[in-house]
Parts: sequence; C-alpha cells; structure tokens
Amino acid sequence: MHLYGTSGVNERGHLEIGGVDTIELIEQFGTPLYVYDVELIRERARGFKRTFEELGISAQVAYASKAFSSIAMIQLADQEGLSLDVVSAGELYTAIKADFPTERIHFHGNNKSEEELHMALDYRIGCIVVDNFSELTLLEEICTNREQKMKILLRVTPGIEAHTHDYILTGQEDSKFGFDLINGQAEDALRQALQSEWLEVLGLHCHIGSQIFQTTGFLLAAQKIIGKLDSWHGSIGYQPKVLNLGGGFGIRYTQEDDPLPASQYVEEIVREVQNLVADSDLQMPEIWIEPGRSLVGDAGVTLYKVGSEKQVPNVRKYIAVDGGMSDNIRPALYEAKYDAILANRPLDPVEETVSIAGKCCESGDMLIWDLPLPKAGRGDVLAVFCTGAYGYSMSNNYNRIPRPAVVFVENGEARLVIKRETFEDLIHLDLALHEAAVTNKE
Repeated sequence: MHLYGTSGVNERGHLEIGGVDTIELIEQFGTPLYVYDVELIRERARGFKRTFEELGISAQVAYASKAFSSIAMIQLADQEGLSLDVVSAGELYTAIKADFPTERIHFHGNNKSEEELHMALDYRIGCIVVDNFSELTLLEEICTNREQKMKILLRVTPGIEAHTHDYILTGQEDSKFGFDLINGQAEDALRQALQSEWLEVLGLHCHIGSQIFQTTGFLLAAQKIIGKLDSWHGSIGYQPKVLNLGGGFGIRYTQEDDPLPASQYVEEIVREVQNLVADSDLQMPEIWIEPGRSLVGDAGVTLYKVGSEKQVPNVRKYIAVDGGMSDNIRPALYEAKYDAILANRPLDPVEETVSIAGKCCESGDMLIWDLPLPKAGRGDVLAVFCTGAYGYSMSNNYNRIPRPAVVFVENGEARLVIKRETFEDLIHLDLALHEAAVTNKE
C-alpha cells in the first residue's frame, strides 16, 4: 500500500486524508466522490517555485488548468502565487469568476476562435500562446482593429517527443500543434509577428509530452530551441525575454512509475539553459513551466461504493463500483493504470485478485485490471489513488449519470468545492418536443 501526501490510516482503521476520515466523507457527501489533498497541492506548488528562487532564476510556474479546473482550484493556485494556463473560453471564464489576476493568465490552444481572442483581449490577460499562422494573422488583425497590444509566445515543435521513459527525435512536422522549428515555419512566424506594432513576442513555447520520468527530453528541447534563438539573434537581432518549456512532469500512479522530484526537473532544466546561454550571444531568459498533473494528480482520490460481483470460473472475478468511465474515462480512453485499496479496511490482508468494473453500459468500462484486495463485498468503499488530474475535467454524463461532488480536505476540515449533479441538472437544458424551436425551410 503506497500512500500519498497526508494520507494515512486512523485509529478507526479507515483511510484518512488531510486529517479527515474518508468513511465520514462519503457519509456526508455520498459516492462517487473526488477528494483532494490540499496540503499536497500546496507542497508541490511551493516546491517548483522554491527551486527557481534558490537558483536565483526569474520564472513563472503556471498551473495547467486543463488537469482540473474549478473556481476553488483556481483560487488555490492564486494563493500559491502560480500563473495559470487556460485552453478555452470556459477555462478563462472560470478563472475570471475566481478573481484570478488576469495578467498571470496564459491562453493556449490550436484553434482559438475569434470570440475567444476578443475575450482574452477584453480581460487583458498576460499572454497568448500563438499556435499557427492562421491564428497569428487573425490575432494581429484583431489587435490592429482594437488598437490594443498583446504579449505572445510562439509555440514551436522542436523535434522532440517524450513520454514516460522514452524520447524520440523526430522531424515533428506532422503535429496539430505549433510552428515547426526545423522546416523554417517558426522563423517565418517570428518574422511576421515582429513586424506587427501590436504584438510583443516574449519568446518561444514548447511542450514535448506527458508523464515524463526523465529530464533528457527537456534538455534536448532546450538545446534545439536555444540553438535556433542564437541563430536568429545573429540574423534578425531577436532577443527572447521568455523560454517556456511546458509541462509533462510525471507522477506515480502504480509501482511501475518512478518520477523525479520536482526540484530535479527544474534544476536540470535551468542548468542546461544557463550553460547554453553562456555559450551563445543571448541573455538569460525568464523560464516558464506548466505543471498540471504533477500539481494535482496524486493529490486526488476517488471514493466508490462496491456493488455487485461476478465470478467467471478459471478466468477472473469482477467487482463493480458505483462509478466508472463517467467519472474516470482515462482507463477506457488510453489504458491508464491505477492502484486502489479498501478505504474502510486498508490494513486487512490481501485475499484475492479482482478486476474493478464501472457501472456504465460499455464492456470497456473497466477501472483497474487484476487488483489485489481483501475479500470485498457490497458496501465496502474502494479508494482509487491519483485521480486528481483529468478525472473531473474529463467526466461526462454517459448513461445520464450525474457527475460526482468534489471535496477539498486540509487540516482536519472538508470543504465541498463542487456540488454533486442532480437528475434535475441533467435535464435543465433539455426542451420538451412541443417547446423545441422549429425552423421553416422555404
């Protein structure tokens, strides 16, 4: 049993998070229930920021809110002095409603609409990460018409792909994101942006992958980008203020995962950039990073009640819970792996190996295959670890299942930060057949 953050077993023999008994949580808030360890999120945020400060580097640590966006989460990011990445008008709207300082908001995305760009300008956000020539031209036109300046980063694909332990050198031309650094697109975009009196090009941005357990990919990306920047400094006199090396720092989901400490990612990235800059004609840029999963992923636990079971002789035993792909689609979407325990009996000895099924009407609705557990039955509580990233944010109403509630726990207190959806919530946008608008065709 691997416990995260403030998790432990209390005197009642129950899983406890943030000083709060998880069984008491489900008695109050029901199941399924997302539970976030706030102290662990704060610890991760402070760890990233502290490392930059100790190294004496000007930096921004931006929370990638696509991992989990809610008003309370955005306010927590603000409390910890983080910047914020958004990728849609909805995420930007959430940040505005959370009173997040707009000058620390960065807007990402490969297909920002004209309305989204106007919204970003209306709220005078800190930076737009421009992804392609179409967006670059549109943004420049909008800024010109509004006579309003906007700071931008150009997203580039540096020819590095990284995932977990592997990294791949590739031309990277076939990507929906960014300007290719190798084929000349990035330089063309830079020259175009620099001609605009309304766009201030802060620097370059890249994101090489996710769930990365080594620094190799980040260092290779830095080498390629700074090499190009040094060349451009000589040819067009461009000096970047910012180098954004993205996120993707890995976390431990199961015993197969072995992530690095946050400080090590930062230290090695900074040292590499410093060495590269020292060997160039460039000045040291401000370093930006974008942790999402590594801030909230292992701070989240989902609690379920165990329901039915099915024994397939000589094959496997299935145990079903009262959630599934409607609250965690990652296992069905790309075979993500998780670990879990019985929250009401975490110290009981393992007696069997079972597979955890969700309740959705899909054969692929499986949360965990071959999980060692004590003998579990109806009414037991299953705690699935590391569901804090892309759990609630990718949740859905398949089979018209309401989305779960979200609770923050810290210092022995529980705060309901997202209410559980009701059946009425499920139909509040529906119109009866006689109410539906009719369009007459001539």
